[in-house]
This record gives sequence, C-alpha cells and structure tokens, in this order.
Amino acid sequence: MRIKSVFLFVLPLLIVATAAAQTTPTAQKSAPENSSIVGVWRAQADGLPFIALTVTDESGSLSGAVLFYFHRREQGQPITSTPGQPEPLFNPRFDGQTLTFQVSHRRAHPPKSLSDPPVSFRLKLTGPNKAELVNEDEPSSVGLELLKAEY
Repeated sequence: MRIKSVFLFVLPLLIVATAAAQTTPTAQKSAPENSSIVGVWRAQADGLPFIALTVTDESGSLSGAVLFYFHRREQGQPITSTPGQPEPLFNPRFDGQTLTFQVSHRRAHPPKSLSDPPVSFRLKLTGPNKAELVNEDEPSSVGLELLKAEY
C-alpha cells in the first residue's frame, strides 16, 4: 500500500517534470523574431514603382530578392518605369530592428559593372510596416521610405 501511494505521488511529478523539460526556452534563444521584416516592401517615385524588396524566412533562415525599376525621363514624354532583373539578397542579417544585406552589382550597367563588388544595403524599421532603405556604399545616400505591402 505504501509503495502504491509513493508511486501515485511521484508519477504526477515525473509527468510535470518531463513536460517542463520539453518546453524549455530553447526557441527563445534563437534569432530575433523575423515576422516584422518578412514580406514584400515597396517604394514608388513619381507615382511609379521604384523598388520591390521581398524578404522570406524559410525555417528561420532569411532570404529574398530585390527588384529595382529604371525610370526614364525623356523630354516631352511621361516618365516610364521599367523593371530590371531581380537580384538575390546575399548575407541577410536581421537584429530585430535593422536588416542588412548585399546585392550583386554585376548586371547593373554592363559591361562596365561586370567586375563590380556587391553593394551593401541597410533596411531599418521606422514604424509599423515602414522602413528606410540606405545604400551603405554611397556616403551621400539618403534613406528611401519603403512600405510593407499586404500581399
């Protein structure tokens, strides 16, 4: 009888201890929450598309691509916006407030840009669904506001 009561007392403790061990905060020690940066970020200029930046989180690893649009201003003609080629993000890192990444510059202005090194960018969150994109390789670069799209 005594063994039975000890068993009934210890068994619930073992169950609780096992459940607690399985829910230890290992996930809390992972990288900062990526949901605030994941999505499609867009900027316009002159009412036309200018940049589309897509950031994804595949199993906790950030990746994505950026698409720059070329704006042409020809005398007597309306401004046009033509998409370039999407470029993958290299070395994307997010610290919870700022995403840093690099983009190849090889195809930007061929043939003179074929041997160019990657260009570094910084996307800093400035508010809900708002961020500022800065080209870190241009000292006089002014931040461009990007808005997170709903789709």
